Amino acid sequence: MKLFLLYIKERMTWILFFSFFQLWLNILLTLDVTFANTSILYMNSTNLFLFLLFFLWRFFQETKFIKSVLEIPKGDLTFDQLIASLPEGESVYEKVLMDEFQEIVLLGKQELNDAHTTFLEERDQTLSWIHEMKTPLTSMKLMLDSVDDSTLKKKLEVEWLRLHMLLDQQLHKTRLPSIEKDNLIEDVNVERVIFKEIKELKPWCMERNIGFETIGLDRLVLTDQKWLSFIVRQLISNAVKYSKVHGEIRIFTTDDELGHLILSIQDEGVGMSQADLPRIFDKSFTGRVGRESTSSTGMGLYLAKNAAEKLGITISVISEVDFGSTFSLHFPLQNEMQQILGR
Repeated sequence: MKLFLLYIKERMTWILFFSFFQLWLNILLTLDVTFANTSILYMNSTNLFLFLLFFLWRFFQETKFIKSVLEIPKGDLTFDQLIASLPEGESVYEKVLMDEFQEIVLLGKQELNDAHTTFLEERDQTLSWIHEMKTPLTSMKLMLDSVDDSTLKKKLEVEWLRLHMLLDQQLHKTRLPSIEKDNLIEDVNVERVIFKEIKELKPWCMERNIGFETIGLDRLVLTDQKWLSFIVRQLISNAVKYSKVHGEIRIFTTDDELGHLILSIQDEGVGMSQADLPRIFDKSFTGRVGRESTSSTGMGLYLAKNAAEKLGITISVISEVDFGSTFSLHFPLQNEMQQILGR
């Protein structure tokens, strides 16, 4: 029925032409005395009947092609199978249309393949550059151990840490599109991950005199350890960055009513406005607080959110200006994780 109504709309010019023709014919038969004995009703009925027959015949002829396109099971086919299953068309116009469409598809596929090749080359170059940068960073770390001036050493360690984290962030950003090929799902001890990340951030925490309180972290979760470490690293580094000097960060676990493990990272920092909260996971969004910090890139939370979604982890946040923020990771249950991996 929907297709028939669309066809009527498409052929409205036919209907208007027929109506105008009938109107003109009726005026002619009424005014011209030579047609005085002609039955107007008979003429109108005959013309209308013939027009309806023609209209229905054209409808069935012209909608065969459209119906065959609409009946293709799009969700069950690959792109190449979808293109191959398209009808060739019966009329000259339909065949010309399909030929042009096939050419456009081939050009589009070629451009897509070229773009994908370029992307892979750039990704490989970026990964190569990151790994090359790690060598001088490692050398710098060894050199820092030989610095005698403790004040200078602490400052250099903080700057080295920032450089290391930016490089690490770029590495995970490059690998994020292929995370499914890069992960290893296993039982991961939350406490070990947290303590390792806190240790990595030690120079920065000491500079700002920030302490940690950890509660109930000796828990196991089914996830990828490397990517979980990256997510936790972004959240803890954010907590350290926006905490007040001499502040404290609480890291603890709870369980919801369905048995999901929730890992929370709570700071007593500057917090975020309610206007900023809906956008904090957007790419390159820094917010009011971030714009006041030259070191904010707006990428950490964006990458953490995307990586978490790939692992079935949900990130939520509660924040208030001047009262700090609490970021929580909601881990999936084992059966939910299996469904995610089976996609």
